[in-house]
Amino acid sequence: MPTESDLLDSNQAMKTKTVTTPAIKRIALVAHDNMKDRLLHWVAKHIAAIRLHTLFATGTTGNRLEKELDLQVNKLLSGPLGGDQQIGTMIATQEIDLLIFFWDPLQAQPHDPDVKALLRLAAVWNIPVACTPATADFFITSSLLGQPFDREIPDYEVYATLRNQ
Repeated sequence: MPTESDLLDSNQAMKTKTVTTPAIKRIALVAHDNMKDRLLHWVAKHIAAIRLHTLFATGTTGNRLEKELDLQVNKLLSGPLGGDQQIGTMIATQEIDLLIFFWDPLQAQPHDPDVKALLRLAAVWNIPVACTPATADFFITSSLLGQPFDREIPDYEVYATLRNQ
């Protein structure tokens, strides 16, 4: 039986497992205040494809998507009030398959640590992330979008078992 130090040894590769994302993706849409118009424009441009999937968004972004584009959106809290963390939790619990997060790299954000934590979780759990309209265009036009997709994620079951002993 491996020890906790065996699992955390930097010389060893993290154990992974394969999960299959469904054909109908669960997409999180997030945008900083001065990027919301850009996200809404992008969604409007691709609305036929977007409507085929289940959408989640932080508060203000979700409200605007519903009202301005007549989309059904599962709305979470506003980003600074915890919406970013809610999406991060959904990523860690395999409830989000794709993150589209238009953030402004030229403006400091008061909740910047939350933003970094969200992006870190997406990387840890191997979630595709689009931070620009160009990258989001690649996602929305990908043949992988409308079909099941296998991806590798960390396998923390052995680690969790050790922690509970």
